[in-house]
Amino acid sequence: MTITSLEKLVARLDDRQAVIGIVGMGYVGLPLALRFSEAGYPVRGFDIDPVRVDLMNRGGSHIAHIDAALVKGAVDSGFRATTDMAEIADVDAVILCVPTPLGSYREPDLSFVTDTTDALVPYLRAGQVVSLESTTYPGTTDEELLPRIESTGLAVGRDIFLVYSPEREDPGNPDFGTRSIPKICGGHTGQCLAAGIALYRQAIDEVVPVSSTRVAEMTKLLENIHRAVNIGLVNEMKIVADRMDINIHEVINAAKTKPFGFTAYYPGPGLGGHCIPIDPFYLTWKAREYDINTRFIELAGEVNTAMPKWVVGKVADALNDAGKAVKGARILVLGIAYKKNVDDMRESPSAVLMELLLDKGARVDYSDPHVPKFPRMRAHHFDLDSVTLDAATLAGYDLVLLATDHDAFDYDLIRTHAPLIVDTRGRYAMQPAAHIVPA
Repeated sequence: MTITSLEKLVARLDDRQAVIGIVGMGYVGLPLALRFSEAGYPVRGFDIDPVRVDLMNRGGSHIAHIDAALVKGAVDSGFRATTDMAEIADVDAVILCVPTPLGSYREPDLSFVTDTTDALVPYLRAGQVVSLESTTYPGTTDEELLPRIESTGLAVGRDIFLVYSPEREDPGNPDFGTRSIPKICGGHTGQCLAAGIALYRQAIDEVVPVSSTRVAEMTKLLENIHRAVNIGLVNEMKIVADRMDINIHEVINAAKTKPFGFTAYYPGPGLGGHCIPIDPFYLTWKAREYDINTRFIELAGEVNTAMPKWVVGKVADALNDAGKAVKGARILVLGIAYKKNVDDMRESPSAVLMELLLDKGARVDYSDPHVPKFPRMRAHHFDLDSVTLDAATLAGYDLVLLATDHDAFDYDLIRTHAPLIVDTRGRYAMQPAAHIVPA
């Protein structure tokens, strides 16, 4: 009896002999590599950045919330990073964890996915499973990856196996990590799904199979659009409450005492991160192909995108009430990562706030214990280093803008010595004071 490619692959996965290859060693790829290494697999990490690769091979971490000791432990267990895509031929599983940003007109930019796939296609072989984890619109796996893989002459579902399994990482979340977050998995065929389940069940506590790659792709979008729409709702509620002189955070705290039918979402200065500001536009773009206008989703996007301008308006009003103008004012932005307690700057609204304030003539600095130097970004760059907070430093600014509420900040120090505070995160919401302005 002939043993099929699927049976060979599953046997290697079950015996921990399979080599796991993860392409893209960022906020998604590195935690996944560490988890497979912890589960007892030889893991190879692929990345285009030679500096990052060298750091990992020396047991270092380029992501603040991932302890270097974890990377060192994986290296000691056989993990190795490389820039050489030819080594794809040596792995049994190829997992793509590359960015899927938006273009200049908010259209999907799949160049990282397609260019990476083109680079690895020459080295694909029978008996491998290829999994895409990058967030994207329904149809990407079978429209973009499938034809590229089958151009090699390998039959997907017989020789090689194609799945879509969306990442669900939440950087810095102390309660849920790679292993404990259930893994959605959809295959191009039933055989592909079986390969995907065999891969992920080795490292993830729960694998949730779905009927197709398109269902898996849509599931990821629904998860994040759900959050984007509800954040848009609470941001709009904040604006209304502010006009009515009502504390929106007190309202949320009261509403969430209802034990059913309500989930608390919190307002902020805008959306940030690799998913929530981007994913809705992947679906709205694809929906137009089907002659559908996603008005509800787009409206939430408009509300969230407008929040930085609204915050800057609150800054201008606060300074005006203090007898000062934005032009020439010294403003310190607290927190430039997109969420608290991480160093992740992707789509951070703080960068937009800083640019808007500079455009109005303000002199802007920032303080962020997780981002010591402002990084180079695709759309924003400031030649600034993080300011160390102390009483004299805080007192020297006309206004302190709390944009990201890291736990590492000394909020009593800030409250005592900053002459004027605009709070976009509700950190002082239940401690009102004349010099603290909610935004």
